[in-house]
Amino acid sequence: MLLAALLLQPNVAVTADVLTEVLWPGAAPRSAPANLRTYVHSLRRRFGEFGDRLQSRPSGYTALVEPGELDLAEFEDHAHRAFTEPDRERAAGLSETACGFWRGEILEDLPHSHTWAATVARVTELRLAVREHRLKALIDRGDNADAIAELRGLVADHPLREELWEHLVLALDGAGRTTEARQACEEAERVLREELDAQPGPRLRGLRSRLARPVSVRQLPLDLPDFTGRDGLVGDLTALLRANSGTRPTVAVLSGPPGIGKSALAVRVAHAVRDEFPDGQVHLDLGGTSEAPRQPMDMLAELLRALGVADAALPKGLAERAALLRSRFADARLCVLLDDAGAAAQVRPLLPGTGGCAVLVTGRRRLPDLSGAHQFDVDVLTGAEAAALLDGIVGAPRTAAEPAAAAQILRACGHLPLAIRVAGAKLTHRPAWTLRLFAARLQDEQRRLDELRVGDLAVRASVALSYEQLPMKAARAFRGLGALGPVRFPGWAVSALLGSDGSTDSDELDLLIDAHLVETASTDATGNPRYRLHDLLRCFATEQQGSPREDLRRVLEGYLALATEAARRMPIHFFGMTEVDGRKPLWRPENDTLLADPTAWFAAELRAGVLAVTTAVDHGFDDLAWRLAVSFTPYFDLRGHSEDWLRTHEIALAAARRAGDVRGQAIVLRNIGQVDLYRDAYPESEEAFGESHRLFTSVGDDRGRAIALAGLATALRFRGAIDGSHEHAQRALELFRQVGDRHGEAVAMIAVGAAWMARRCYATAGRWLGDARALAAEIGDRHREAHAFKRLALLCQHQGNLSAAREHVDRAIAIFDELGDDHCVGYANQNLGELCLCTGDLAHARLLLVNSLNVHRRNGDRRSEAEVAGLLGELHDTLSQPERSQDYYERARALWHELEGGAIRDEVPDSPPRLRSVSG
Repeated sequence: MLLAALLLQPNVAVTADVLTEVLWPGAAPRSAPANLRTYVHSLRRRFGEFGDRLQSRPSGYTALVEPGELDLAEFEDHAHRAFTEPDRERAAGLSETACGFWRGEILEDLPHSHTWAATVARVTELRLAVREHRLKALIDRGDNADAIAELRGLVADHPLREELWEHLVLALDGAGRTTEARQACEEAERVLREELDAQPGPRLRGLRSRLARPVSVRQLPLDLPDFTGRDGLVGDLTALLRANSGTRPTVAVLSGPPGIGKSALAVRVAHAVRDEFPDGQVHLDLGGTSEAPRQPMDMLAELLRALGVADAALPKGLAERAALLRSRFADARLCVLLDDAGAAAQVRPLLPGTGGCAVLVTGRRRLPDLSGAHQFDVDVLTGAEAAALLDGIVGAPRTAAEPAAAAQILRACGHLPLAIRVAGAKLTHRPAWTLRLFAARLQDEQRRLDELRVGDLAVRASVALSYEQLPMKAARAFRGLGALGPVRFPGWAVSALLGSDGSTDSDELDLLIDAHLVETASTDATGNPRYRLHDLLRCFATEQQGSPREDLRRVLEGYLALATEAARRMPIHFFGMTEVDGRKPLWRPENDTLLADPTAWFAAELRAGVLAVTTAVDHGFDDLAWRLAVSFTPYFDLRGHSEDWLRTHEIALAAARRAGDVRGQAIVLRNIGQVDLYRDAYPESEEAFGESHRLFTSVGDDRGRAIALAGLATALRFRGAIDGSHEHAQRALELFRQVGDRHGEAVAMIAVGAAWMARRCYATAGRWLGDARALAAEIGDRHREAHAFKRLALLCQHQGNLSAAREHVDRAIAIFDELGDDHCVGYANQNLGELCLCTGDLAHARLLLVNSLNVHRRNGDRRSEAEVAGLLGELHDTLSQPERSQDYYERARALWHELEGGAIRDEVPDSPPRLRSVSG
């Protein structure tokens, strides 16, 4: 009894109160708690080496069970999988396996306990449902004789369960024993009437009606033999239609972009549920995407004729024909497939009002105004489904021979079923082509749609049907969105393309979404939706003429305006230049809502912003290209996106040079010097900072000169040129004071202090760093204040004052954490780990240093990785683990050897790159 109570709730703590009620229902002895412990102890002994599976919990006991060990859990798992498996054969196999876990009745050799009555009842009911499911599978594949024998016994045991009678009638009818099937219907009616004083439900009545008359209409198109994927949608749709079969009308709308496979999906589902609709299936093409969509009046006539209404009996008016159709639907159980609907008004007159019919509607447009309909969006295939479809068309051996090329083809097709079918058909008819050759032809986006055409199948023609139905402004927006490139864009981009106000949405965007030419891709970090064009739709959009360059420029200007304002609002003062001039943008979106959290906005727009730089260059907007790259630099710096930083600025530098913008070149070079520091590329960094300083000097920008000099001072300090570093930092400080830049002044003071510390002039360094911290606190620059604390911590560490060092680094980490600078927090943790190592807190040191090592590897920071590897070597030396220590030391030596100038290391270790940057 105890073991049963625990195993009925595996891996869950069963309370002592519940177990006591099981063992001593209603009257537990005083010794019950002690007895319970004794029983558990006894069970543990009986379990032998598995005795630790019974574990004590504060409130009771838990039986730990691994997957595959408990027959009840395995049964339930196979049962639920069988119910959700859309493939009939696999579902039947799962049901068979589930039934095989039973040996007699559940807990049949134990006394009954009311505490598990609900579980026993549920499992018993589930067992019966699985047996029904398995029997239905037998009937579906024609094994009627086996099903009939078992159903006879089940009906005898459960005479009031209508589903069993239905399966028995179907099995008898399928075996050609129609008379016995009718007798079973009559027997079911008698039992229900005598026992419950009730009539059979609509399904059983429908079976009797079907046995009394032949099927009248079977119009479904061929179910594609190579139909692939969509298991989830097929399962949901078939479950929906079966659940309501014979009880009330069910309408399901399948919408999606052109070529997505809506019709094939609807045909597959209609075939899957044909047994639920014994009066047949009707198919009607509404021609919604044609130049002349079909009118309800004509389609009503076609439907009524299919249902046996003679031409002479057809009513003359639309309302009368719709009413007659509803009357015919009410007395029948039909599955109706309305293909290619253009609008809800085209569909409404064709729908049933009562009865048990089901209607599947397909269309490229969503039909939200079709009341009572269940809406389903059909998306592209998953990677595995797309690969399976291509395998089925061209042959698995051919794709297996060139897997990389096959993957390229699928990516070029965007996993769109129509495109994959076209590609597969083209390859099938060109057996001499390699997949690699065809993949290369598809890489050119300007020719991709030309390649995806074979016979009367063409992706371009399919998309054109939807595009040609767009109103003028929506078509213009669609063309403009194609120019944005393969990016997830915000809603305001459509407003920018059309030159409307700065709102985040527009009627044209809603229209494009409903037409499935634009899809909602995700919700970004600001909580706003992101949208995208499927790659093939984007290729089509860029082919169309008539989208002015000014439309695209407004979008890019919008990004620039938002990024500049977001940088200004960030809690961390960026040591660089983002407000590059006072130009008024052509178009500016509303930004109060978008920029409520500026860091989140940057995170949401990172990929779009990076691509915008390239897009600007591709369309001849060099002036915007370099400004866009610069405007995203504060976020690149905050989150350590060095690759995006370098890639965009290489493009930006070339753009600024083409535009002849000297100050722009200086700003971009300053930023390149900064990211070169993070990459440990010190000679390149010095060169970039030096050229930046020269250009700033040529245009008379003293603040720019100061910023470049501060960067040059940092690069020189890393190379061990302390005198030069000190000199440049002092010059930068003088310029910052001349132009009144107090943030820059604090930066330069920290740099001067760092130079004095490198010379071991600790008292002088302390004065400079202390003054820098005070200035940063005075002007409210928390980020610079944290950097000063970080430097003071290093100073105290070098002086042997570890408690003060710990206090300073803790304050630095607290500020970085408050500002959301996770990057700086990670590097400060390295110094905290070193302090823990010095004070003997080895466990904490190891945790901090290992985490720091992972951060440095992820960021590609070889210098800091070398420093931490050396510290970990020391730590494992202390722990008397020479092998691990040696591994870390060797790693550190290899990294220092790789670093240019690594042999000229300061005897006093410097701080990590992010903390030793020109901003700190």
